[in-house]
Amino acid sequence: MELVREWADYESSTGGVAAFLARPACASGPVPAVVVIQEIWGVDQHIQDIVERFANSGYLALAPDLYSAGSGRPPALEASRIDGAKAFMNSIPPAEWMTVLSDETLRNKELAKLPDGEGAKVAETIGTLFGRARGSSSHDLETLVSAVGFLGSHPACEGRSIGVVGFCMGGGLSAQLACSDANIDAAAIFYGASPGADQVSQIRCPIRGFYGQNDPNIVSGLPGFAKELEKAGIDYDLRIYPDTPHAFFNDTRPSYRQEAARDAWGSLLAFFAVALGSVPTLSAADWATENSKG
Repeated sequence: MELVREWADYESSTGGVAAFLARPACASGPVPAVVVIQEIWGVDQHIQDIVERFANSGYLALAPDLYSAGSGRPPALEASRIDGAKAFMNSIPPAEWMTVLSDETLRNKELAKLPDGEGAKVAETIGTLFGRARGSSSHDLETLVSAVGFLGSHPACEGRSIGVVGFCMGGGLSAQLACSDANIDAAAIFYGASPGADQVSQIRCPIRGFYGQNDPNIVSGLPGFAKELEKAGIDYDLRIYPDTPHAFFNDTRPSYRQEAARDAWGSLLAFFAVALGSVPTLSAADWATENSKG
């Protein structure tokens, strides 16, 4: 399918935001839209690929660059610096990621293995990325609420439903957005933190979640999340894949798990197909009945 791909700009209360957008070129009218929320690594090739996958499936898809909003991107968050930090983390087995991030002594030992000067840059970028992730959720939510508004008024989507999906840091933001924006018609969470119990009752859309069993910091919050979703009467399904790590959907990282990723993607498309506007169909028996009337 031929796609229209572009970097678009929209305004938010947090400032101007750059976003990667893709849509089917052959669409004859408005189509449903999906906000794709980045991992901590930004709107990299993996996130752009997901945007294009949605466009190939008939959606207008948009991935806001959360690091572009406001006063500008600091040097530590330039794309090349983030790529270096990601390469460093990729050199560590997925099962050890959280240990390395939380243990400064161990992290410095691994950083010391990098060429002269590189360790300090990677350390600064990792500190900036994860420090920002811990303290910027309200800022990012404002940016994302504006993204939903931008899509809602976009000629390629106007009047159609809007869904949201996020990965890792973006997964937690997807859940938060579902709690705070009534204009969301469906939300999906890939290995992101669950919202607080006091927030779940504010959700007004169906929820789907996809997680790896070997991601204890995330999955430990799922029983409580499921309990609150049940209590609030929300349509939900939280799926945990056995023997699967964090970031199993990212096919650019050693954590990628093909079978879990395939199942999750198929389930996600089926979910959005229904929640964002299913197409009426006829069974063979119904067709025969209709045809006999002629």
